[in-house]
Amino acid sequence: MTATAEDRTWSIGELADELGVTTRTLRFYEAEGLISPERRGTSRLYRPREHARMRLILRGRRFGMTLAEIGEIVGMYDGAATSERRQLETLLARLGEIRADLHERQSDLARLLREVETVGDQCETRLRELT
Repeated sequence: MTATAEDRTWSIGELADELGVTTRTLRFYEAEGLISPERRGTSRLYRPREHARMRLILRGRRFGMTLAEIGEIVGMYDGAATSERRQLETLLARLGEIRADLHERQSDLARLLREVETVGDQCETRLRELT
């Protein structure tokens, strides 16, 4: 009998290694209620659902989303097409906000860089005048 992808499980160490996080990170997100691994005594058993949720959580963190925002999106995940649609719409709206914020910050950084270059040029000019 062959195992299907839905039968796949990970220990806490295996999942941490696969996702490039610490076991403490996994326990933190469990404590926050974002993932719910199966418990077998003191061991945690992660199934594809938790794996998918962790990938969403980590992506949200990379995008600078708060735990509340991530929780809203991850909370919609149940594998059904209707929840996926709602999840994607919510994520798309938040990504639009993140994109706008990043463009604004990029503009601010470009402006600051020009100012630093101008002041640097002025300093170099003044130093040449002093020699």
